[in-house]
Amino acid sequence: MNQEIIQLRDKSDEFSRLRVRSALALMRQDEADVFQSFPLLLHFNDPALPGYIKGDVPVGICHFNPTKKHQNLVQKLFAIELPEDEIETPEIIGLYAMGSTSSIGQCSESDFDIWICYSHELDPARVELLDKKSWEITYWAESLGVELNFFLIPDNKFRVKNKAELSNESCGTSQHMLLLDEFYRTSLRVAGRRILWRQIPHEHEHHYDSYVKNLCATGQINADDWLDLGGLYCVPAEELFGATLWQLYKGIDNPYKATLKTILMEAYSWEYPNIELISTSYKKSFQEQDSYDEHLDPYCLMLSKVSDYLISINDLQRLELVRVCFYFKTEEMLSKSSFKENSAWRRTILNKLINQWGWTDSQIADLDNRNNWKIREVKQANTLLLDALMLSYSNLIKFARDNNISESISAEDIGILSRKLYAAHETLPGKVDIINPNISPNLVEHNLSFIQIPEHRKNKAGWYLFNSTLDSFELASTPCLGDSPYLSKLVAWSYVNGLYDEDTKLHLYNQGSDLVDKNLNQFAKDLYAVFPVYVPKASDKALSAPCAIKHLSIFLNVEKDPTRHWQDTEESELNQIDNVMAYGENKESLIGSIDFIYRNSWNEVRTLHFNSQFSVVEALNTILSKMHQDASPPHQIDLFCYSRHFSEQICQSFGSKLNEFIQLRLHTVHTRSVQTLWTGGRKFGFYFERKGVSLQHLESAVDIYSHISKKKLSASSLNLKTTHYDQTADVIESHISEGLIQFFFENYHNGFNVYIANADNDVETFLNFAGSKNEFVQNVNRFYASNSHLPDSLDEQINFNLPQFYDITLNEDKTLSLNPFKSSKLTASTQDLLSALKPSE
Repeated sequence: MNQEIIQLRDKSDEFSRLRVRSALALMRQDEADVFQSFPLLLHFNDPALPGYIKGDVPVGICHFNPTKKHQNLVQKLFAIELPEDEIETPEIIGLYAMGSTSSIGQCSESDFDIWICYSHELDPARVELLDKKSWEITYWAESLGVELNFFLIPDNKFRVKNKAELSNESCGTSQHMLLLDEFYRTSLRVAGRRILWRQIPHEHEHHYDSYVKNLCATGQINADDWLDLGGLYCVPAEELFGATLWQLYKGIDNPYKATLKTILMEAYSWEYPNIELISTSYKKSFQEQDSYDEHLDPYCLMLSKVSDYLISINDLQRLELVRVCFYFKTEEMLSKSSFKENSAWRRTILNKLINQWGWTDSQIADLDNRNNWKIREVKQANTLLLDALMLSYSNLIKFARDNNISESISAEDIGILSRKLYAAHETLPGKVDIINPNISPNLVEHNLSFIQIPEHRKNKAGWYLFNSTLDSFELASTPCLGDSPYLSKLVAWSYVNGLYDEDTKLHLYNQGSDLVDKNLNQFAKDLYAVFPVYVPKASDKALSAPCAIKHLSIFLNVEKDPTRHWQDTEESELNQIDNVMAYGENKESLIGSIDFIYRNSWNEVRTLHFNSQFSVVEALNTILSKMHQDASPPHQIDLFCYSRHFSEQICQSFGSKLNEFIQLRLHTVHTRSVQTLWTGGRKFGFYFERKGVSLQHLESAVDIYSHISKKKLSASSLNLKTTHYDQTADVIESHISEGLIQFFFENYHNGFNVYIANADNDVETFLNFAGSKNEFVQNVNRFYASNSHLPDSLDEQINFNLPQFYDITLNEDKTLSLNPFKSSKLTASTQDLLSALKPSE
């Protein structure tokens, strides 16, 4: 064997043993047991071991021979003896941990991300069995409180086009060579063949494949002894946009970790086309030095790369932020004594770094007190993190535009990722923003005060929130946490962000509403009882469809109660359900204010408030507009009323009318329906059709028939020109959703038609397109993601509400169906988007 490779191989083995010891020293006992035993569970397929799967499952890990230590571990965990027979032909190339394991970034929240590498020639049916087996082992680890994620990697993965699917753990098509970059700089061989790339002298990186081929041909290495995933001379610029979207998505739950990696993508783009990958820096250090130190630690290398870039552009604010991100990732609290084994080397590196940064003892103490941070510290931290992430995204958008590159990420993946980011980060009226994405564990306040300011005062009218009592001295020294035109948004914001729990005391000072302390507290308790904060993440299927209301909570007469100032009166059976919206001689509505707090299928929490003489009409019309025709009704509807009188009757009446109208909205197919409603002394008509619900004030019965007659003048509410006119109109009408931009493709033998629905549900028709739908979609996404105009502020640059794309498919039975657009292999360019989008005559 080549003598230089032998020396590098032996050094790699030594460093790997050191890294494994370091990793184990930081693990809990259950984590260590899982980490040391999962190779055995994949090496064997024994009914007595977790992960057993019937069938011809690939078994055996190359170069892996269980030891006496493994035998003792199996006896301790499973009370069995390991099989004694050796596996003659191992079929798993190796197991490799990647990510933070064994680095300075390994912490209590770190999971195990394990690559199972195998030959690409393995039968796909057997690969599927191996995948099922890996999931069984994942479930076993989960039962012990350990997160163990497996990724099946064929040995030719990075030599062919990426076809991975997006999931909560997999980046799908958003990364490919960048994923290999991360693997090469972080991977730790747990069992199996050694990684060849590290042993190939770095000066041969530019012609890696030919150099390796020559080594094999001349007998200097045996290809069967190594895992060879290929060289890493460069990364396509097209990956940077998709990789950044993926990191921004990961940042929804872990912004400190994502900030480092997002700015790394920005640093790579700044160096383009001569990108110095971190893996390349790692390889040079590994081959040139004899000891393992921070120059070989992947997180230290990433910090160094990002810091050099930020210093070069004089961005000192984000430089300080990435240092904080790095410090938090280590979980080493330098202001306190450490009782962790084998953490001395970590603290030595950190002390060296903070001395270079000039951090003070008080700064370190404040960071170490992060678990006790409350709302102000968290809001400040969240703002800094979000601004940093959005600036990186904006800079990479400019990079893509300036270099005229298209995204390598698929249309469906970019749509799903952008909607996840839209749901998490887009600030909209009525939306409840999440301000504590794993920044601090407990934001509960002992006191929350809600103060109402009426019109014509120094401050703008509305409600203001303080985390204090109403004591004037305390209020004067307490900054406002937020304000809103209506109360329910502040209550929802406090609850969803964890400031409110059952022990929180609420204080009220109102000037102009009918709200009293008792009702405020009951409102908060009712919301706490029925509206969970933590729910499963939105599925990719849900994000591929228009958002629909999943959980709707309704609160009647919180701020305005028409019965509040009545004298005590007998609530007789004569004054019940049918009259609460037109009560008494003046046909007065007993529903004054209506508040909706709802969660949609994209997991956004939204609020709506109505407070007028015609609240019922406005509320019904608005909430129905949030439902597209083929949506499912809300999974849960809660209804509460805080009226002094007739509370039960008011709930029954509004609930009955709401359910009736929801049924009409979601089940009106080809016929149109009109429903009248008396409230506030006026009569209104609700017109239900597939496209939506329209509302009209009716002076007389003639108005109803006049409106219907006008609707009958056109065969459809959409002015579509298409071969399958009636069916296409029905399919599109059933799926358009307010607030979204949607593109519908109708295919024919030599091209396609495009129907574009805007945010107001207006539809335009564009006929006779030729060329690639894939590039059409990419052009549209790029157009919406990066404004052609230079914006005045950062907020205007960011647009995650990218359009949705659908294919209209003609089935064998001549019916039409609608499916999310799936991209295929790119073909030649289509004509420029702006010249292509010309309305049909």
